[in-house]
Amino acid sequence: MSSLMRWDPFRGLMRMQTDLDRLFEEFFGRPMLSPEREGVRLPSVDVSETDTEVVVKAELPGVSRDNIEVEVRPESISIAAEMSKEEEQKEQTWHRRERVWGRYERVIPLPAEVITDQAKAKLKDGVLEVRMTKTERAKASTARKVKIE
Repeated sequence: MSSLMRWDPFRGLMRMQTDLDRLFEEFFGRPMLSPEREGVRLPSVDVSETDTEVVVKAELPGVSRDNIEVEVRPESISIAAEMSKEEEQKEQTWHRRERVWGRYERVIPLPAEVITDQAKAKLKDGVLEVRMTKTERAKASTARKVKIE
């Protein structure tokens, strides 16, 4: 029995956007601009998980801790930061300006549900580390390897 799928004229455009995003990510190694808002830099992140916690590390070079906002939800974490542009000096002639300034932001889905009020964050050498304790339900539902008999 075959199933019918409703025609969506925007499905092709959305697939093309996804393919282009993947192409740029593979070529440059990481996404630089948010598809939702141009000019917003996405910090590179690592997300790892142990039996009891989820750990997120984000690169925020040159950003002071006062300019970073972290919001933890049971299923995601939002990291936002502001990096100020250096004032140009009139006696300088710029030959190259590649450093990024402006607002950094990213929402990262978490692999397990966490307890929001137990999250702890620290910033060291431009790397933000957020440790979040898993809920009891998430701890219990951790994947287990099954031996094949």
